[in-house]
Amino acid sequence: MKTIPYIGVSSCLLGQKVRFDGNHKHQKLITEELAEKFTYVPVCPEMAIGLGVPRAPIHLTGDQHEQRAVNVKDASIDVTQQLVEFGKRKARELDFISGYIFKKNSPSCGLYNVKIYNTPSNVLSSGMGLYARQIIEANPLLPVEEEGRIQDTQLRANYLQRVEVYHRWQRLLNSGLNRKAVIDFHTRHKFMLLAHCEASYRESGRMIARIGGYALSEFAQQYIVLVMEGLKKPATPGKHSNVLEHIAGFFKHQLDTNDKAEMQNIITSYRLGRIPWIVPVTLLKHYLRKFPSTYLYRQYYLSQYHPDI
Repeated sequence: MKTIPYIGVSSCLLGQKVRFDGNHKHQKLITEELAEKFTYVPVCPEMAIGLGVPRAPIHLTGDQHEQRAVNVKDASIDVTQQLVEFGKRKARELDFISGYIFKKNSPSCGLYNVKIYNTPSNVLSSGMGLYARQIIEANPLLPVEEEGRIQDTQLRANYLQRVEVYHRWQRLLNSGLNRKAVIDFHTRHKFMLLAHCEASYRESGRMIARIGGYALSEFAQQYIVLVMEGLKKPATPGKHSNVLEHIAGFFKHQLDTNDKAEMQNIITSYRLGRIPWIVPVTLLKHYLRKFPSTYLYRQYYLSQYHPDI
């Protein structure tokens, strides 16, 4: 039975009026399209540590090695420790979530290029929000993104895919870790991983072949790190074409010469950008219905979310 992943999200992105100026940063993509896929767990760390609405804004000061969160108008008002401690506590409480969507540019929640000031008006460098850093350090495998980046079709597709994979891994752990389940997880994700990173695909295969020589908990930790890091790498038309050709190879004894040539032409057209990914996949699914293969039926690659590129 499929379950819906829980996703942490900055409260302001859901339309909650928790910003320093009493407003929100509502994102329709998050509350409409993505809401069908997730159950949200909203968090506003600044409200949680007692900063009211409206309030004087905070910003980061310091350098790339150490930052402090201080009141923009009065640097003696320092909430660094409160944000860090809340982030550590919240990371423990949210051990069940399968992803997080953060507010960009926020001194508490931003992931990338958060401004760090060495004077009230001079930006020295950029870093990460203090709360977001605690969440990520506590669980480096957790798929995370900012609301600005998920507007990009490709970045959104990659994020959704990583959330789904990580959610399936969490369900595997919750149902009881065993070697058979890990091998099955690997088998069903092989082509998906190959579309992102051939090195991770090959190394994970070598690991699975030696699974009996590991303590299972140690193996599982090393294995899922390899998989999740591999999935972060962008899947390109070239990599997808390689996977599509692998799948087409399963039908080499059933297809005649003309069908094989048509399949190859369609894959080539996709690789050259003339047609979207869904065209060769649809043809392969047609052949799969005609020539059933349990192995291919179980591949998540053929059912994954993917933009038409």
